[in-house]
Amino acid sequence: MNFDHSHYVPCLRWKQGEYQAVFQLPPTTRRMFTPLIEVPEIGYDFEKGTRSKTIDKHLAPFTKRVLQKWGRQLCFVDLHLIRPNERMATGIHPVFFVFDGLRQRMCSAIPVTGLDRDDAYQREIRKVFTKSKSGICLRIKIEQAAKGSLKEDLDSLLSRLKIKSESCDLIIDLGAPSFIPLEGFSMAIQQIVSKLPYLNDWRTFTIIGTSFPETMAGIKLGGEIIPRFEWQLYKILVANFQRAGLRLPAFGDYAINYPVIPELDWRVVKPRATIRYTIDDRWYIVKGDNVRDHGYEQYHELSQKVLASRYYYGPDFSWGDDYIQTCANKNAKTGNLSTWRQVGTNHHIEKVTQDIASFYASEGTL
Repeated sequence: MNFDHSHYVPCLRWKQGEYQAVFQLPPTTRRMFTPLIEVPEIGYDFEKGTRSKTIDKHLAPFTKRVLQKWGRQLCFVDLHLIRPNERMATGIHPVFFVFDGLRQRMCSAIPVTGLDRDDAYQREIRKVFTKSKSGICLRIKIEQAAKGSLKEDLDSLLSRLKIKSESCDLIIDLGAPSFIPLEGFSMAIQQIVSKLPYLNDWRTFTIIGTSFPETMAGIKLGGEIIPRFEWQLYKILVANFQRAGLRLPAFGDYAINYPVIPELDWRVVKPRATIRYTIDDRWYIVKGDNVRDHGYEQYHELSQKVLASRYYYGPDFSWGDDYIQTCANKNAKTGNLSTWRQVGTNHHIEKVTQDIASFYASEGTL
């Protein structure tokens, strides 16, 4: 498996809004990206004071959904959101359960690990690699990459996994940092990347991160423009890396999500209706009232605001854009929060894949 810097790696928490968004993408778009699929965390039942599901029930539909919604194309799969002490009723590790199921369905899934996973997790990753020979993805936090002990830490992990760097994909994960000032932050990232061990040996090399807001609380009612600092940073990095003769990374982000999702008591939470619409270098976020008190019918008006703005790309741009127009015309149901995560994610992936293609097709970026 290989892809170059012109590829896209979105990190997607594999819930209904995300996997349905991917399912609606055309084959031409699907070939332009490789998802980093996070097995979602088990929810918490605040009324009962316990986890909402057993690990068995939680993971049971996962591999089937990967096959149905993504197919047998390459993907990265990460279980870091599953608590380390979780075991299936049979006693087996969730990593083994997931990748054995994916292997049986002939899905091309690369297991993801990192420097901070426990011994049991690393043993299961090694078993998966030994059986599949498909390689391993190393997901390294930027704070870990900045440490002087990185080479020693990586060598230790590669030795434990019995794998060489040439059989590994490397993802440097920025998380949701403070991007400002962009030029200063880009120089710090360049310094870290210039010292990465085996930089030219990794099978693929990606940098992911996001500036998407943690909550919608700070977004004003109506429409507001939010910078996509991760995309702006990436374009600066490419220019600087070229001048320095460094390997160019692929671009990755968290789509329209913040990386850390808090456990919320949905008995008291009143989420706002929002349309998260990706545009050039920015997001256009249209925010309404809370859906508990004001319902979902307000999405008709929010959709109309997107259409009336100068940012709308038209119904042919993506499945999500077509849905927005249909909803604005009141020819579609308004759906629920998951529906609008699907709409926004579908539009976002289509937009970013086109952004990347246009960026590398423009003069001076190859």
